[in-house]
Amino acid sequence: MSLYLLPLSAPLLLLVAAGLGGLRSGRRPPLLPLVAEGAALGALLIALASLALLIVQGAGTSALLGWGRIGLSVRLDAVSATMLLLVAFVGWIVVRYARTYLDGEARQGYFIGWLCAALAAVLLLVQAGNLVQLVIAWIATSLALRRLLLFYPERVAARRAARKKRLFSTLGAVALIGAAALIWTRLGTTDIATINAMARAGAHAWPLVAAAALLALSAVLKSAQFPTHGWLTEMMEAPTPVSALLHAGVVNGGGFLLIRFADLMLLSPGVLAVLAMLGGFTALFGALVMLTQPAVKTSLAWSTVAQMGFMILQCGLALFPLALLHIVAHSLYKAHAFLASGGAVEQVAATRRPGPVAVPSVPAVGRAFLIAVAIYVGIGAVFGLTFGFGHKSLQALALGAILIFGVAYLLAQGLADAAPRALTRRTALYACAAAVGYFALQSVAEWLTSGVLPATPAPGRLEWTLLALAVLSFGLVAVAQALFPLWASHPAAAGLRVHLSNGLYVNAALDRLLGGWSVPKAS
Repeated sequence: MSLYLLPLSAPLLLLVAAGLGGLRSGRRPPLLPLVAEGAALGALLIALASLALLIVQGAGTSALLGWGRIGLSVRLDAVSATMLLLVAFVGWIVVRYARTYLDGEARQGYFIGWLCAALAAVLLLVQAGNLVQLVIAWIATSLALRRLLLFYPERVAARRAARKKRLFSTLGAVALIGAAALIWTRLGTTDIATINAMARAGAHAWPLVAAAALLALSAVLKSAQFPTHGWLTEMMEAPTPVSALLHAGVVNGGGFLLIRFADLMLLSPGVLAVLAMLGGFTALFGALVMLTQPAVKTSLAWSTVAQMGFMILQCGLALFPLALLHIVAHSLYKAHAFLASGGAVEQVAATRRPGPVAVPSVPAVGRAFLIAVAIYVGIGAVFGLTFGFGHKSLQALALGAILIFGVAYLLAQGLADAAPRALTRRTALYACAAAVGYFALQSVAEWLTSGVLPATPAPGRLEWTLLALAVLSFGLVAVAQALFPLWASHPAAAGLRVHLSNGLYVNAALDRLLGGWSVPKAS
């Protein structure tokens, strides 16, 4: 059984590097960057070994190191192995990047130490086998992240955002502790695998429904859902490695929490419905605001708000395998986007402008949507026996339709009258590849998590309503986005753009509601 405790050595390596950072917190600390990078690489190799162990032994297992059910523990299954590998890989990349990015900073050792501490806390979180370890790792992640966000304490915006983040993190931690207490009181265990098994067996009582609601609240606060999203978009004052770690890893904690307790969440359809509505609205809101942001990093931050909303929507529709796939895809993309943002700006600035952009007309947009739907239906029917329509829940098909709206926007650019034929062919090829990739990756995610995550239940009347509302809302936004160049010069559009660029002033209103967030001057 000791072999199954192997994943615990990954955060321990990073904690050693974090301790060394505490001892050597100044500029260019001897050996610390090399030790930190080595610890991150070691954590990645351990994650790979844990994945191999899971493949060999073939099913999820739990291992305990401590007393009773409150010691260090490991829950090794498809979910934890995926998250271990993802966090370790992104962490290794971020530590390597920070080694050069922070070179010469006055508190370089301090930063590297807390960066390793944050990674260690996240690794402990994703492999937690009991509630106590989960709660402690959850709180430790927020504490370490706060230290990184305040790396430049003299920046007023950074201090304001960190204080707001501390408030929401505290509320989320209290909600998580309350949920853990209710679960332990009702079921008499803190073992997460046992809790999910009992929920799957039909254990149902009001304390479990209340626990599910508190878990959902904690996840919403962690993942920056509307209207608590403001702190995430104000974190640009922190160094770029912090942005990459936050947007590619830590902010996914809310989705992971819902996935980890998927069986328990299914006991509360009303809670899932609220998550679906809130997540869908956050996704639409974040996507619209993102399009109006002039700065690259700010636009990426709003993109994260939208993506987290879509992830919560997936969890609300009980599409937990798809939510896990979303976490992986978004984390890899967003880590690369933040770390490469500086080079991307230089590359775009150096690119020769070929001329005016082709603007699609109303008929072109209509054709694009019809072609996108035809591609979706055709590929789903052709691959129906393998990974097409024959193996998909109604909720998954609805999310596929939402994806196709994005594909239609891409096709509209290629169908514009002024678009060259090469662009038209390229966009059509991308549209087909996106549809095939959606069906294939979704099937892979469902296969890998089979027996670990529950199957999506058949939709009831409420779920049907939510699905119709989601498809209609995302469809209307996609059409408006495709047609925006045609009415962008209208005065009303210019005013709307100003309001959207300020996030409809939701964050400013929240600041005023919470007391203005006056920040004392740095000494």
